[in-house]
Amino acid sequence: MHTLNLALRLILEIAALGGFGVLAWRSFEGGWRYLAVIALLVLLMTLWGVFAVPGDPSRSGNAPIPVPGSVRLALELVVLLGGACAFYWAGHDVTAIVLAGLVVIHYVLWLDRIVWLLQQ
Repeated sequence: MHTLNLALRLILEIAALGGFGVLAWRSFEGGWRYLAVIALLVLLMTLWGVFAVPGDPSRSGNAPIPVPGSVRLALELVVLLGGACAFYWAGHDVTAIVLAGLVVIHYVLWLDRIVWLLQQ
């Protein structure tokens, strides 16, 4: 596991959550904004944290709710690329493009993990 790619993934996770938060904030008004941001981020963080592949070397190896590798990969792509889309829909085009590009770079650099996930 390359340390720099793990660091990039952490940054991508935080950025993706930021994108969803910005979109939720811009989609609602008043007190609903706070509720929408908190609810969406709690949901996404929960999904990210509990649905895992047992023995995943990029995580602790623990899987509170074990899922096949293809399901985990799909979840990761939905969250990470969804965060880029959320930035785009919120009007932050450059941020969306940079985030999407970094997600692609991250997975290109980690092709062995993608193969591993798809074999699980």
